[in-house]
Amino acid sequence: MSRTVVVRYRVKPESLDENLRLVRAVYTELAATGPEGLRYSTSRVDDRTFVHVAVIEGADNPLDKIEAFRSFAEGVAERCEDGPLVMAGELVGMYPAP
Repeated sequence: MSRTVVVRYRVKPESLDENLRLVRAVYTELAATGPEGLRYSTSRVDDRTFVHVAVIEGADNPLDKIEAFRSFAEGVAERCEDGPLVMAGELVGMYPAP
């Protein structure tokens, strides 16, 4: 059984570079650690709006064990001009399939 979490937010202009750095650090650590049970993506949909989608298998969220993700999440509200809005989603399709 999987669950999907979608997060949307718009960063302040002065926070864009920091947010990009923090997001990229998450992917660097994910690549190094390779946690199982996680499909994760981040998209920038305009200059300062980001959408993160996590498809999580099992009860535990592997992102909680990623130090770079904790650093990213710690200050996200202060970097935002709008959001973050956290929504539960339903996975309709994904390639490759989880």
